[in-house]
Formats: sequence, C-alpha cells, structure tokens
Amino acid sequence: MTAQQPSFIHLRVHTEYSMVDGIVRQKPLFKACQKLNYPAVAMTDQGNICGLVKFYKAANAAGVKPLVGVDAWVVNDEQPDDIYRILLLCLDTVGYKNLTRLISRSYTEGQRRGKPIMQFSWFSDWNEGLIVLSGGREGDVGKAIIANHPEQAANCIARWKQYFNDRYYLEVQRTGREFEDHYIQQVIALAQGSVTPVVATNDVHFLNSEDFDAHEARVCINQGRVLDDPRRPRDYTDQQY
Repeated sequence: MTAQQPSFIHLRVHTEYSMVDGIVRQKPLFKACQKLNYPAVAMTDQGNICGLVKFYKAANAAGVKPLVGVDAWVVNDEQPDDIYRILLLCLDTVGYKNLTRLISRSYTEGQRRGKPIMQFSWFSDWNEGLIVLSGGREGDVGKAIIANHPEQAANCIARWKQYFNDRYYLEVQRTGREFEDHYIQQVIALAQGSVTPVVATNDVHFLNSEDFDAHEARVCINQGRVLDDPRRPRDYTDQQY
C-alpha cells in the first residue's frame, strides 16, 4: 500500500483491549496510519477504555490525532431484554468525563453475565461532549429496520436526538455481513426523512485482511469453541480491517 491523501478516517476500531474480539496492537496501528497518511484514528474498544494511556502516547509519538470512544451495549428502561450497540465518541474533556461515568456505572450497575450495559436513561444527565453513532445493524435503529419495523426505527432516531440533537449520526458499514444492503437502503431513507447525518465506519477488528484467521481464533477462545465447529456463529468477515 502507498501513502495517499486520506478520504476516510477510522472511527470504530477494536484494539487488543477488546478482550472478546480485537487483535489490533497499538504500535502497528499507528505505523499503518503513518503509512496511509491518516491524520487521526479512533480507539473504540468494547465496554472499556483500558488502553487509553498507551493509545495517547503512541498517537503523540506517531503524530496522529487520537480519538477516544467506546463500543457500548445499551438497553432501554421499558425493554430491559433488548440489548443493542452504539458507538460513543468524545468531543472534548467534558465528553471524556461523561464517558468515564457511563462506563463505570455500566460495570457497577449494569453488568449481565460479565457484559457491562448502559441504560438509555443515563444519557439524560451524561450526554454533553459526546457524539453517538447508531451502531449499524446492531443498533436499536438497525435491529428495527432488519425486523421490518420502520416506524420503530424512526422513533429510535427521534429518541436519541432528544438528548444528542446534531451529535447523533446514523452509522453504515459494508463488510459483507448479513442484511447489510437492506439496512443501508432503509437507513438512508430514514436519514433523509429525519434530517439526520450519516457516517460510514468499517468495524475494524484486525489490521490486515490476512489477520482474519488469527482474529477468528481469538473469538473461538472467548466462545470456548474450535474453528471448524459447524455450529459456531460466523459474526465477522475478512473485510473488517
């Protein structure tokens, strides 16, 4: 790969600190950013910011702007069994403080089987300085679209915009996974109807396409399965780099 003027900045990256499914090590990440002339990159691990200090140091050494966020699980108070994903990104110091509050509370009050989960109602107090990306197919909007409930999807958008207004983005991805085309078509229509901006992410879990097998091994270890198990969920593709 040769260096080029960047037209895309990765806003959703799971590093090795995403214990379940991330294998991106931070120093190689920033070497790749330098090689591709990326001015910035986000670290958005699953439910934690444990790698933050190391991430900032590596970013400063590489001359790349570090963007900090988290891939979060959320539930609504009225639907406690319907867990979905969003992405939170910090705009400023206030956002960072609110993010740490949300993460801490998800561990102390929201854990289910070891998974830290945020309550939607918490964002009424702790939304300042944060951007929300809708979570693609796995967000509340995406799940409603895939279930063919467009009115519910529109209601989800309106609910998020009550707290975040123009800091809420509908997230699209094209990584070769199930229902992507249907989701993208429908979410673009919803974005136009609700005047909501759209952002593209790539849901990065490894650095190069050839790292896919190593990533799958990491996932299998977490799941307690073997690679050739026909019952094993295939939740990832080799495009998530």
